[in-house]
Amino acid sequence: MTARIVEFLRKKDLVFVKELGQGACGKTVILHDEVIDERFVCKKYAPIYEPLKEELFENFVREIKLLHLLNHPNVVRVFNYYLYPDRLTGYILMELIEGNDIEEYLLLNPEKANQVFLQTVDGFQHLEKNGILHRDIRPQNILVSEDGVVKIIDFGFGKRIATKSDFDKSITLNWWCEPPLDFVSHTYNFKTEVYFIGRLFEKIILESGVEQFAYKNLLSRMCASDPSQRIESFDKIKQEILAGKFNEIKFSNYELSAYRSFANDLSRVISKVEQSTKYHREAQDVERKLEDAYRLVMLEEVLPNNSLVIQCFLNGAYYYSNKIFIEVENLRKFVELLRSSSREKKNIILSNIYTRLDNIQRYMESNNFDDDIPF
Repeated sequence: MTARIVEFLRKKDLVFVKELGQGACGKTVILHDEVIDERFVCKKYAPIYEPLKEELFENFVREIKLLHLLNHPNVVRVFNYYLYPDRLTGYILMELIEGNDIEEYLLLNPEKANQVFLQTVDGFQHLEKNGILHRDIRPQNILVSEDGVVKIIDFGFGKRIATKSDFDKSITLNWWCEPPLDFVSHTYNFKTEVYFIGRLFEKIILESGVEQFAYKNLLSRMCASDPSQRIESFDKIKQEILAGKFNEIKFSNYELSAYRSFANDLSRVISKVEQSTKYHREAQDVERKLEDAYRLVMLEEVLPNNSLVIQCFLNGAYYYSNKIFIEVENLRKFVELLRSSSREKKNIILSNIYTRLDNIQRYMESNNFDDDIPF
């Protein structure tokens, strides 16, 4: 069947406001939409070096694809794009960020270093969760708005990871700091991105004279040149940050009991987790999924199928057993614990759950295990 083409009436005209800058791959300007009275940043593909125009156009298209995969408050939003492959040009329409790059912002606002660090980790955790390497981490590519909101920009060298070979170092940039030992083995992975974010904050904190930075010990582990000595991911960084607040937030004996009873049940029934399986990170989503699962089994004594609960936490493949039971009463108490907890408490609870699950054996998809039920 021939696909039906939907034709739009006309192209939308935008008013030129001013030019922001000229880079190696084109220019960036501010445009105004008079219909909705909003301003946008428009990035035009027009590389200075003509012989590389065709090769770099593929990077421009890849940047558009990556931006459309992302939706996070600390990552720049893309609203639209216009591509003209026959003329090797195009445009990306993105949100306008009024502010400074991260280095300039923290030199002016050193007291905001902790909040900016946490937002930066959140943004790069989102990239990591979606399997996207930025590969061009420098102050100019991390902006902070006038309201103090971090925005990661410029995915021109970005790359989506599909196989292990995608972690091979395939670009060479003029880095602003000493490269890590990863480069000796021609590797660039998420642990490498941890290194560059660590070195970036190390440099800024030194230059801006930040005195009350709360994550100095964590930062030193991020900056280790030897990847074997470095904290391995932004996910781990976030878990450690959340777990570090455990002593500041009090949990009653009843809350601890509700957590431990359910966590023990959950970790016992999962036998193996596939390497690419991710965790559901949004506490609100996990709470909603668990509430839905509880409604389906609330009249039972034990769960008839443990996967009902496991899939609330794991997004991907895993092996589990139905020979070990999860008690419905333990599920009920855990759901009530989440309902009654603050947002920070919920994050700490999930962080502890996932620390447990991190200790469960990981396997490659090709492996077969007959003793458990695959999902």
